[in-house]
Amino acid sequence: MKFSKMWRPALALLLFIIFWEVATRLFEIESWVLPAPTLIVKEMIEVFPTFMPHIASTVKLVLIGFSFGILAGITTATVLHIFPIMREIVMPFLVISQNIPIIVLAPLFMIWFGLGDFPKILIIVMTAFFPIAIATLDGFGQTDRELMHYMKMMGANRKQIFFKLQLPCAIPSIFSGIKIAATYSVMTGVVAEWLGAQKGIGVFMTLSASSYRTPRVFVAIVVTIVLSLLFFGFFLLLEKLFTRWNREGVEK
Repeated sequence: MKFSKMWRPALALLLFIIFWEVATRLFEIESWVLPAPTLIVKEMIEVFPTFMPHIASTVKLVLIGFSFGILAGITTATVLHIFPIMREIVMPFLVISQNIPIIVLAPLFMIWFGLGDFPKILIIVMTAFFPIAIATLDGFGQTDRELMHYMKMMGANRKQIFFKLQLPCAIPSIFSGIKIAATYSVMTGVVAEWLGAQKGIGVFMTLSASSYRTPRVFVAIVVTIVLSLLFFGFFLLLEKLFTRWNREGVEK
């Protein structure tokens, strides 16, 4: 995003923070109800040393779960693309699985798999899996028919068509699904920690809320938002790197 486009949302955010600060002081709102931004920053500086292990725990959990989610999503989409009959059978179950609330699945996973990291990782995998799988399938379906016909005329087999044409053409769609899943995965990891964990941003948030230390709750919220943006930004950079050939072709 160019600076000319960035300054407007940055200005809007700055004005919102100023309004928030002025409103809390003008109406003398108690900090346990709504802390001022300056108080949140002060609290963040104070708790950061003890908060770091919680952040590291959540990041590790999300990285593991999200990595498996990417692998599962792309692999499943590839299999369903290669075998259309399986797609007709499996797709309804995939859609149904996304209508089950995470808040319901999480306690069941805790009962079935214990209170370790595995059930939380499984929840993150399920969250990341669906948007990546659907976006990848859409990407495969958008392959240029004329190019595919041309490759068949040249004697290319299914394997060559898939790896040399369909997969490269699907890369922008794959990254679209990954970027969506990246933001959801951080939030899901925090929510999963609410239901049973020894450390993590979700644990820190729960303990802070139960003791009415609202500034610390906002610290956890801010860190969660920043992590989500960092994840999104990282995969945005990867997308630009992997799709450079496509942009160069369009420019020419």
